Amino acid sequence: MKELKILAVVVTLVAVMFYGIEPYAHHVMHPEPAPVDFEYSDLKTVDSTLKGDVTNGKALVEMNCIACHSIESEGFAKMMPDADAASAYGVTPPDLSIAGHIYNKNYLVNFIANPTKAMKVEGKYSDNKPFPMPNYDWMSAQELNDMAAYLASIKHTKKETVIEQRKEVFEAACVRCHSMQYAGIAALTPEDIATKHFGSTPPDLSQMIKSRGHHFLESFINDPQQLLHGTAMPRVGLTAEAQEEVITYMENIGDRKKAEREAIAPWILGYLFILALLAYAWKQKIWKDLH
Repeated sequence: MKELKILAVVVTLVAVMFYGIEPYAHHVMHPEPAPVDFEYSDLKTVDSTLKGDVTNGKALVEMNCIACHSIESEGFAKMMPDADAASAYGVTPPDLSIAGHIYNKNYLVNFIANPTKAMKVEGKYSDNKPFPMPNYDWMSAQELNDMAAYLASIKHTKKETVIEQRKEVFEAACVRCHSMQYAGIAALTPEDIATKHFGSTPPDLSQMIKSRGHHFLESFINDPQQLLHGTAMPRVGLTAEAQEEVITYMENIGDRKKAEREAIAPWILGYLFILALLAYAWKQKIWKDLH
């Protein structure tokens, strides 16, 4: 009977901690971030609902983008090596082959119009330190939608395996700044240049899934400023599907044993439960004559 009383006290204390103190720590001292907004509804400078003209968009992209960006799937190669481009711009301009497939359209057209506003990093740049990409807010909404339509029309052949597909999206979204050493992926922008440009070194993402977790990464990638105000990390602008592929790839690399661990967990818990019953029965047998 004494053991049951002790168990009741322990259960009560744990319940108070879990349902009382823990929610206070997480939801009052550390409020839950706003729900993930994959429509980027705060971006309203450009009307992204217009139907774009692919032909005109291609001409505009060729005229305004390929001086810095490559579109390798369309035959537009890099104008200079990654290190030289990073040295010139502060960060390596990304290839745009799958940009129209992984970025939300509303984000994309507003990004072209005003990159720092779309990325929520306006305070990081000034006239003395301009953002490498200029604003194209002098273009009409129709022209911006035309450019987005062309990027979305670029033929995208998916990779043969799921892991290769996830890797492609990860590389397009993250690797111009971040490395993934566990996967043998190096950042396109050299570390010293990235550190100078951002004010801090972009971290290697090999173990980020373990140190931060899926929920944190989902909110952080979608809007870094709400979780880490003042961070140099820009809002990336991915679609829900693309962001999930990025996080899942980070999990594939940084937590490869997760599926195996989850599969064996019920067996371990069952074993511990049976062991506890046997231990209790043994204790009752040994101590029954001493009470």
